[in-house]
Amino acid sequence: MPISVPVAENATPTTPHSRDIRTTTLPNGLLVLTESMPHLRSVSMGVWVDSGARDEAPEVNGISHFIEHMVFKGTTTRSAQQFAREVDAIGGNLDAFTGKETICFNIKVLDENVPAALELLSDLVLHPTFDPADLAKEQGVILEEIKMDEDNPDYLVHELFTQNFWKGDALGRPILGTAKTVSSFTQQIVLDEYAKRFTPANMVFSAAGNLDHDSFVAQVAAAFSSLSAHSGDKLTRTPAPQAFPHITLKNKKSLEQVQFCLAVPALPVADPARYTAYLLNSILGGGMSSRLFQAIREERGLAYSIYSELNPFRDTGSLAVYAGCSPENTREVLDLTLAEFARIKNEPVTEEELDRARNQTKGNMVLGLESSSSRMSSLARQQMYWGRFFSLDEITAEIDRVTITDLQQLANRLLQSDQLTLTLLGNLGPLKLTRADLIC
Repeated sequence: MPISVPVAENATPTTPHSRDIRTTTLPNGLLVLTESMPHLRSVSMGVWVDSGARDEAPEVNGISHFIEHMVFKGTTTRSAQQFAREVDAIGGNLDAFTGKETICFNIKVLDENVPAALELLSDLVLHPTFDPADLAKEQGVILEEIKMDEDNPDYLVHELFTQNFWKGDALGRPILGTAKTVSSFTQQIVLDEYAKRFTPANMVFSAAGNLDHDSFVAQVAAAFSSLSAHSGDKLTRTPAPQAFPHITLKNKKSLEQVQFCLAVPALPVADPARYTAYLLNSILGGGMSSRLFQAIREERGLAYSIYSELNPFRDTGSLAVYAGCSPENTREVLDLTLAEFARIKNEPVTEEELDRARNQTKGNMVLGLESSSSRMSSLARQQMYWGRFFSLDEITAEIDRVTITDLQQLANRLLQSDQLTLTLLGNLGPLKLTRADLIC
């Protein structure tokens, strides 16, 4: 029996550097996005759930990540072993991940194996059994994963920072959950949370590579025909969390290094000033030529690793500097970092620095879109955060539009002393710090 396919469709206009993107909404409400890349021999496809760890109630913290693991334990038609064999038989790469705001299941295959890959992916997402015996075993696996991460200082300083920065909010809770919450998951809890999240209104199917949109959409419609339209809307979003500037000193004498994190609240993912933020981050600590890398590693040899990064979310974000250094060098690393914050606020960057940051940022973005898997991810993220798609020409034009004045204004807006958060983890000895030490 033929499958009824589109109820709404849109195509992006084609220019020399535009992306050949088309969208179709299936009768059950599932949005299908494709980008044709005929010069490739691969196709990457993914089911994206528009919710993650920050959409969980405190008592089920970690459930999104747990569901992501459990769907791989078997479906009504395949065991976990059968999945592994069939994926290998078509030379596919099957993967999944859970973030603060998304869950994704994806597969990459040769274009000739698209029908088999689509059938595997749809079975994985739509028909998991959540067998109680598998559930108990996977709880043990994730409890070990939590212990492993807690033994990783780099991971632990990130978690300490996040939990205290967005204190009391789901955004600050760990993606993995805690030993207490993970141990409490039952089959019914998993089924209820799965049913709440895995609905057409809360999902996007994206694909990129050597494919034809109409033919592919017909295959997706058939594979996802058992996914019924849901009467509810998307999950209710919690309000934007308040950031709490703090100083957290965690003494761990067994560590040789002090793990260092200095951060401020930053822009949401879709903020109009995001391109200025990309360049500001690049100049501060985004590469080997950045100010922090040069001042702290190259000129003084105080750290092996030091970098800054932006962590944008749908309604908030952070800009953080991370480093690992000897306990005796901690205070100097802090002072030098604060000095660079003050310098970028008080003195305009040079044209040379701005040009270098522009080229680095454009290069990273363009090179990051050269594979079918990265294009597939880009499609889904742009749909979920913007509801539209950006050509490379648009992106590079926005980057080129950023001025030295824009950078200095944003630095003064973000890098405020009363908004600074410092997290230190390691053998801190007698080190004591107060807010008076965090002036930039």
